[in-house]
Amino acid sequence: MQPFRADLHCHSTCSDGSLTPQDLIQEAIAAGLQGLSITDHDTIAAFALATSSAQQNHLALIPGVEFSAMLDGTSVHLLGYAFSLSSPAILELCKRHEIRREERNNEILEKLSRLGLPLTMEEVRSAVPATVGRPHIALAMVQKGYVPNIQDAFKRFIGDGRPAFARGRPISVEETIAVIHEAKGMAIIAHPHLIQDPAILKKILEMPFDGIECYYARFSLESNAPWIELASKRGWLMTGGSDFHGAVKPTIPLGASWVAEETFQRLQDNHLKNNVF
Repeated sequence: MQPFRADLHCHSTCSDGSLTPQDLIQEAIAAGLQGLSITDHDTIAAFALATSSAQQNHLALIPGVEFSAMLDGTSVHLLGYAFSLSSPAILELCKRHEIRREERNNEILEKLSRLGLPLTMEEVRSAVPATVGRPHIALAMVQKGYVPNIQDAFKRFIGDGRPAFARGRPISVEETIAVIHEAKGMAIIAHPHLIQDPAILKKILEMPFDGIECYYARFSLESNAPWIELASKRGWLMTGGSDFHGAVKPTIPLGASWVAEETFQRLQDNHLKNNVF
């Protein structure tokens, strides 16, 4: 029998992944996983869509979400797990992010137009089944022949600090943690490996998180070690996942990083306490 493995960080077509929530379940089974959390950006829609397929395939599934937040002008990502799915606070925050993302997308398209790279939202949405984000704008730019690939679109035009970048209306890290806790969920620092500003990292580590993503994507055990040590000292939950996006990030397979049964069980116990089915 295979050892228990659960991927706690992946994305579906409900945000910027290329697989539907149902197809993600099949991908998890094929990868030999026994547990999963779909952590779409700023939406919890995938859980309801994936639940039936997960049950049919005997795959344990817990609610998850990845929220974007701002700290001193820097974008920071937080993971929320095992919250109440009916929490008004969570649902309202998701709605605020939906509005923020729409405003941001329109601002990016306006800036691209001024740069001589006109795109309509209809062109962007033509290949997008759900929420539009920067990767979808980048894909539309490729299809229009403006750039050779998605990476070039970010590097030259829509990446952070580039000419067509738009930050959108900020929502703070502090407020996001408070919402996750109000929904009785667990707030986790996402991929600390990617935080490059020591001052931002220092401030984040002083906030009331419940855990930190120690195992991420295809980072080595050596790269994960500082976060494992930090979590051990603080008694924080050590989470992990691939950040799988499917065709959007084809080099990172589902299950590239994972957690064992003990960690997953803590989250699942919290989920079952908060949600009655």
